[in-house]
Amino acid sequence: MRSFGVEEEFLLVDARTGNHAPVAGDLLQAAPSAGTASAKAMAKSARGSRRTSLTAEVQREQVEAVSAPFTNLQDLDSALRAGRAEADRQASALGARAVALGTSPLDVLPHTQGQARYLAMEERFGLILREQLMCGFHIHVSINSDEEGVAVLDRIRVWLPMLIALAANSPYWHGQDTGYASFRYQVWRRWPTAGPTEIFGSAAAYRNLIDMLLSCNVLLDRAMIYFDARLSATYPTVEVRVPDVCLKPEHATAVAAIVRALVETAAGDWAAGIVPPPVPVEMIRLASWRASRFGIDDDLIHPVLNRPLPAEECVGALLAHIGPALEKAGDARVVEAAVRQILTEGTGARLQRLAFSRSRKLRDVIMYAAETTTSGC
Repeated sequence: MRSFGVEEEFLLVDARTGNHAPVAGDLLQAAPSAGTASAKAMAKSARGSRRTSLTAEVQREQVEAVSAPFTNLQDLDSALRAGRAEADRQASALGARAVALGTSPLDVLPHTQGQARYLAMEERFGLILREQLMCGFHIHVSINSDEEGVAVLDRIRVWLPMLIALAANSPYWHGQDTGYASFRYQVWRRWPTAGPTEIFGSAAAYRNLIDMLLSCNVLLDRAMIYFDARLSATYPTVEVRVPDVCLKPEHATAVAAIVRALVETAAGDWAAGIVPPPVPVEMIRLASWRASRFGIDDDLIHPVLNRPLPAEECVGALLAHIGPALEKAGDARVVEAAVRQILTEGTGARLQRLAFSRSRKLRDVIMYAAETTTSGC
């Protein structure tokens, strides 16, 4: 069974007012490392391993929970929930909360971390970096080689818009309802390498493109290859980067399981000699935009038929495509239940808007999200 791990980014907000709290530095100084007694106690307190670490992000109003790799979905779910609980516990000690929102509902100009790399990025990219207060959800899935990994990238690209739709959790930006379900995806696209990619065809072609991009004196380093999905520069994994951080932990667990099943299905297709769908990157851009705009609340671009169809039908095509891999991993029931919940109750974006409709106060959206982030954790 392929191993997989996740990275979840969270906003840090004042526990009383909901205002942004630039406390990441103090939080990370106090957070337990993997070797401390506190961390070991946390790991033993759950069924299975809950190995999770907290790390810094670009802004001081953010923190990231990074899980270890697992082969069992239940273990990953435990680690994901433990990461949320630990981030919120450490934030609470500083009068703050860790909140799973793709973007902040409030108007804010965040505070960049003082690390040399982030300061260099700010100098080169200006407002793009200074406004970089967005929280994503990155899923790593193990691969056997770079060649297999690139073959996977070539075959999952048409399905990634479905992940944007299912995880959409960023309707607000600078105090306004944007009309989008995932406005984070739109803002993220300002980075020069962000977005979908063409079919690479081989690991050599992938590496040649990376080398060409790095030679242009635009990017600072290889870590700025912000493709929607990429080969990790650190681990032997494919890294899928399109989803917003999910409001509910069970949604995040399901999205992670879907990504692993996509990778497993794509690797199997490659091994069987099935060529990737020859869909132009322009079509994937349209599909990604529509998923970002509407989430599951309108038609999506069907990933096989390449025309607009009801969201439920498009999501159904995704589940049919990865069904055998989900069954093989024992993940089908968990994923089907979570997807059913999303289609019935809505994504994080819809839930945020419902919370706003009750009081017409954006701060109440943040407080609702703070409670939902760690629900069941």
